[in-house]
Amino acid sequence: MDAWQRCLERLEAEYPIGDVQMYVASLQPLMRGDAFVLLAPNAYALEQVRSDFLPRIRELVRHFMQVEDVQLEVGSLPSSKPLLPATSAAVGSAPTRVTGPSTLFDPSESNGDDELAGDFHGYMDSQFTFDNFVEGRSNMMARAAALQAAENPGQRTNNPLLLFGGTGVGKTHLMFAAGNEIKRRNPKARVLYLSSQQYLNGFRRAVLNQRQEEFKRQFRQIDCLLVDDVQFLARGEATQEEFFYTFNTLFDGQKQLILTCDRYPKEVDGLHSRLKSRLASGHAVAVDPPDFETRANIVARKAMDRGHFIPDDVAMLLAKRIQSNVRELEGALNTLIANANFTGQAITVEFAQETLKHLFQSQRQSLSIPNIIKVVADYYGLQIKDLLGPGRRATVVLPRHMAMALAKELTDESLPGIGDAFSGRDHTTVLHACRRIQEKIRTDGKVHQDWEKLIRKLSE
Repeated sequence: MDAWQRCLERLEAEYPIGDVQMYVASLQPLMRGDAFVLLAPNAYALEQVRSDFLPRIRELVRHFMQVEDVQLEVGSLPSSKPLLPATSAAVGSAPTRVTGPSTLFDPSESNGDDELAGDFHGYMDSQFTFDNFVEGRSNMMARAAALQAAENPGQRTNNPLLLFGGTGVGKTHLMFAAGNEIKRRNPKARVLYLSSQQYLNGFRRAVLNQRQEEFKRQFRQIDCLLVDDVQFLARGEATQEEFFYTFNTLFDGQKQLILTCDRYPKEVDGLHSRLKSRLASGHAVAVDPPDFETRANIVARKAMDRGHFIPDDVAMLLAKRIQSNVRELEGALNTLIANANFTGQAITVEFAQETLKHLFQSQRQSLSIPNIIKVVADYYGLQIKDLLGPGRRATVVLPRHMAMALAKELTDESLPGIGDAFSGRDHTTVLHACRRIQEKIRTDGKVHQDWEKLIRKLSE
């Protein structure tokens, strides 16, 4: 058994310690004849060990114990206590179960129905509301859908509501705003926010502690469930099955579900097809990166919330130079205000250019025309020389037009400058390409989808 302890110590050095503690440390070892047997508490834990750890466990057992036959089984020893400490860090202490709350719904801390007695907070953040959300062309549809879901929770037209888009475009703000509006209209409503990682961790603990039914039962008492970044559910097979059950339970009970994802669910690799279908079965709305006017309004609004006045020309400078996402825009504003407070200088265009010169430089590099050409070429499976060359095949012309239109949308370059970047083409060619793409975005769903995907890729 000392040799198995050394195996555990080696695994902790080679793998994330949390994974080793959650899965491998829950195994109970025994010798059965010439075989070394590891007993898992349930089939889920067994499959996790088999897929992630078993080959390395066999190598370590062969090295430390000179045993070739390693077997995994579901079961437990007659003793109620494991024979070994949970991890090397716990040597000399009593064996422990895998516990420690990650969410309200961690069964290791649950008291069943009594858990929900009294006030219910549900990890909500009250600072995010519809009133302080800056609306623009890129998000007005998403805001309208979130408000409708909050005004009529559980109605099939907006249930589930899925908000998808790149990082820092306002998905989480809108999700919280809807949840807070539901609570404002009905103070007794039980609205719960969870990241997908919190859900996943809670479920894993429930399985390892054999308290899955408690985990399921607690969700039946929720009026509205908010889940952030559902794309991460693709990491676990069993977790997807359980989330599908949770989803159906709440949906059938006419409870509101609001979810966010970094892309349309059908684009998420590893997500079960029936879960993809479920996620997109209600109202799926894209949240695009904010346009110039919206970015300028965000700067002015965020500065006002912090008790500062930002001149219009400074707000427009930030909006012009930082096009990636709202978080970077807020970060730049925070840096600007902090430096102004520290130096006692007024916030002017010159002060902003000097303070943020390194950030502006990195933004220019990521949104440069050469980078746009590279991203578009990779997206369509072409070579850069195809986009820049004279080829007139439809499979090349559309991507070339797309790259020109994106360069016009995302950079400050003039039409002649864009034409020069595409092997010296005339500015009228660039103007024609931009008009063609805008027309196709309105009339061709596939082109519209390509445009949004490329905007997200270039804005990340």
